[in-house]
Amino acid sequence: MAKHTTEWRIRPHGALTRLAENLWWVQGSVPNMSLKRTMAIVRLEDGRLVIHNGIALDPHAMREIEAWGTPAYLLVPNGYHRLDAAAYKTRYPELRVLAPRGSQQKVREAVAVDGLYEDFPTREDVRLRTLEGVGGLEGVMLVRSSDGVSVVLNDVVFNMDRKRDLLGFLFTTLLGSAPGPRISRLAKLTLVKDRAALKRDLASLSQLPDLRRLIVAHEKIANGAEARQALELALTYL
Repeated sequence: MAKHTTEWRIRPHGALTRLAENLWWVQGSVPNMSLKRTMAIVRLEDGRLVIHNGIALDPHAMREIEAWGTPAYLLVPNGYHRLDAAAYKTRYPELRVLAPRGSQQKVREAVAVDGLYEDFPTREDVRLRTLEGVGGLEGVMLVRSSDGVSVVLNDVVFNMDRKRDLLGFLFTTLLGSAPGPRISRLAKLTLVKDRAALKRDLASLSQLPDLRRLIVAHEKIANGAEARQALELALTYL
């Protein structure tokens, strides 16, 4: 596994994608693996940005982000998704780094943590909270846009195809991380503490009346009716 560093180390990534008027998304690479990771960026009404699962992007992409708004919050969604966190804090010293309560100690091994998910201000457009049934290790970000609500999760739900390389095969097939929306064997071993509680929580997210999209760390976005279906399918693995 690649080590975290304060260096702005650019790895292959896709183009920034506008999902809604206040929500951007990009897919990046995972060092030494065929998996992809994703970053979501939310623009608050005052022009500040909330960055979920920060990925160090090339200069052109970063200029786009900086022209769109001011990076204000970096959400490190668990103790394993911290690869570029210190680089973001170095680049933007005023950035407030937030982590789920159960992951804060591990995140602190990479970067100073300024607060927890529950310290994020109460807002109509963005809400943060920890998930039920995972011991506080991960949370959910709910983003309200003009077209509906986006549910942003991390490793508790995967949505990707099987990989053909050796490491990718081990991760997606033997560890049950693919294909399609699911809760992997690895997540059940490392994240899930109370299956019934997590099932209730994810089921409640799937029933949001204006659910528009489901975004997860690896790899695909589920849009429209597929977002609800993806959460409902993932529940069958608990």
